[in-house]
Amino acid sequence: MTTGSHVPTRYWQRLEDGRVRCTLCPRFCTVREGHRGVCFVRMAEGGEMVLTSYGRSSGFCVDPIEKKPLNHFLPGTPVLSFGTAGCNLTCKFCQNWDISKSRELDTLASVASPEQLARTAERLGCRSVAFTYNDPVIFMEYALDVAAACRARGIQSVAVTAGYINPEPRELFFAAMDAANIDLKGFTETFYHKVCGGHLAPVLETLVYLKRHTRVWFEITTLLIPGLNDSDAELRQLAQWVGQELGPEVPLHFSAFHPDFKMLDIAPTPAATLSRARRIAMEVGLHYVYTGNVHDREGDSSWCPGCGALLIARDWYQLGAWHLEAGTDGAGQCSHCGHPVPGRFEARPGQWGRRRLPVRVEG
Repeated sequence: MTTGSHVPTRYWQRLEDGRVRCTLCPRFCTVREGHRGVCFVRMAEGGEMVLTSYGRSSGFCVDPIEKKPLNHFLPGTPVLSFGTAGCNLTCKFCQNWDISKSRELDTLASVASPEQLARTAERLGCRSVAFTYNDPVIFMEYALDVAAACRARGIQSVAVTAGYINPEPRELFFAAMDAANIDLKGFTETFYHKVCGGHLAPVLETLVYLKRHTRVWFEITTLLIPGLNDSDAELRQLAQWVGQELGPEVPLHFSAFHPDFKMLDIAPTPAATLSRARRIAMEVGLHYVYTGNVHDREGDSSWCPGCGALLIARDWYQLGAWHLEAGTDGAGQCSHCGHPVPGRFEARPGQWGRRRLPVRVEG
């Protein structure tokens, strides 16, 4: 494929009136020739649906893997992160709105082929590549090719996604991923519909699919917005659903909102709200509950559900004490009591720390 070109996609239908219906995600956008779907990057061209952002990015950066956030996947290692433009949800609180809501191809000033990305990740010592900043579902064809190029070099792939995707493409997409963080934006249909422009059920279906039908390591993040999705009742229902449908060992992250995009009139999330959410989720029985976007060493760190001992100390994204032994299957166990700890761990933690390094992808 030619980097930067429009490329064919798989999931669409041609209608009798000449319009094209995209079947990638639950929006089922139906557009006329030359028009784009809500995501902006998928367009009707030549009677079919094409991806218009293949090989183009809004920029590349090496991050700590904990920033995705993933706390049980290769802790301490660097990940090469990038995104494109557009999104298939319309969240009014989007924290990356300058990228995900962009309607300008000039946003995609960086160009890289899948092989160039894989070589760059290898050169920089990155253990993984993350599709992030905007949702990789909408640039699925590019993400899959990058994942294949990375896998050939022993580099793993991470999807940071809202999980808003239809069943058939979902199977293909996650077959190429090694890990994912799923953004569960709230736990009511009203919130998803009014604030995010989507529906809750497809996201829950994605989470259940990942747990029951894949080997993808995944964690969940919920951004708590004061007065909208942070009530005790909703937090308890969310945590109970995770425990019952996915299991108590799936890590759950509660992160802090800051005023942005179309929600400039709502105050930032107090640290106490995140602590309250964490306490509720742990009372329900979840084993690994984290806080994010605030300085909270206790909420950042991993604790053994067996004996209560510290497993991994974290201060922002900097790792400290390490009391975890890696098993042959990638999972770990507590050094104090031997309690199993799910995830993808290595014998030694990475030493990347909290650095954020913008990079250029070279040929």
